[in-house]
Amino acid sequence: MSLHGKRKEIYKYEAPWTVYAMNWSVRPDKRFRLALGSFVEEYNNKVQLVGLEEESSEFVCRNTFDHPYPTTKIMWIPDTKGVYPDLLATSGDYLRIWRVSDTETRLECLLNNNKNSDFCAPLTSFDWNEVDPNLLGTSSIDTTCTIWGLETGQVLGRVNLVSGHVKTQLIAHDKEVYDIAFSRAGGGRDMFASVGADGSVRMFDLRHLEHSTIIYEDPQHHPLLRLCWNKQDPNYLATMAMDGMEVVILDVRVPCTPVARLNNHRACVNGIAWAPHSSCHICTAADDHQALIWDIQQMPRAIEDPILAYTAEGEINNVQWASTQPDWIAICYNNCLEILRV
Repeated sequence: MSLHGKRKEIYKYEAPWTVYAMNWSVRPDKRFRLALGSFVEEYNNKVQLVGLEEESSEFVCRNTFDHPYPTTKIMWIPDTKGVYPDLLATSGDYLRIWRVSDTETRLECLLNNNKNSDFCAPLTSFDWNEVDPNLLGTSSIDTTCTIWGLETGQVLGRVNLVSGHVKTQLIAHDKEVYDIAFSRAGGGRDMFASVGADGSVRMFDLRHLEHSTIIYEDPQHHPLLRLCWNKQDPNYLATMAMDGMEVVILDVRVPCTPVARLNNHRACVNGIAWAPHSSCHICTAADDHQALIWDIQQMPRAIEDPILAYTAEGEINNVQWASTQPDWIAICYNNCLEILRV
């Protein structure tokens, strides 16, 4: 799909509800496709799959399906070659895996590791392992992280069915866990980190789960909401505190001391996305309507100002940098999705 002939820098889609969770499809044959999750404060919520039409250069909704409670995160299977089934995962009350076809999206499996109770501890986030797409990790308000194994088995005469099982569940923090992310270090399969209400960033290794490493603790013990690994250099990660206006860059080789602070936002930061193709660029988005792109090459010298700024028409809830199309960043605010050429 070549949109370069038209030279539009921004494409916009308006959903029928407030957009919160959002992410780019990774498959090479579905380039300008995204999934959006509604934020409606009741049980009935929705997920929409939207795509950019080449002819009209407009976003169209390809599919809408029901989702219980708002999605806290949405991710497509990290399948850059298009060899796995076309799967989408969502977190909310549970982790759900959906199979997408041209006509419909259907629930493939619901992953629940608390079979003996009617109560479920909501999931705050999850991550899908890029090196081994059969691994997912979830974070929960019950202080735990769970690592799930997926099986995409071949069944004669039917499409391959997807099922999942708990590989391991661990108490990750002293309080609620708010985010989890696999690291590309050490082969990219076994290392992950989490952040939570206790204000710490902790690192784990699936091969040695008996201990974890505290990489950083917020000086005021403010809860940390998000964590994002640098896509090119696995030593760096970014995090941010609840209601905080700055993003902290950490180096795992120098624990507990930020290597940089990005603090130009004038309201609380909601999203962080590293460039997929560069180790020194990162985008932050906040309630001040701004999406800022930073060049952090000068670390550990102070990073004074961003190199690019975009002002949206509302508070930006989420930002995602397209891993297979590094020229494009997606943001959402109010009921709008926008993709921006950078």
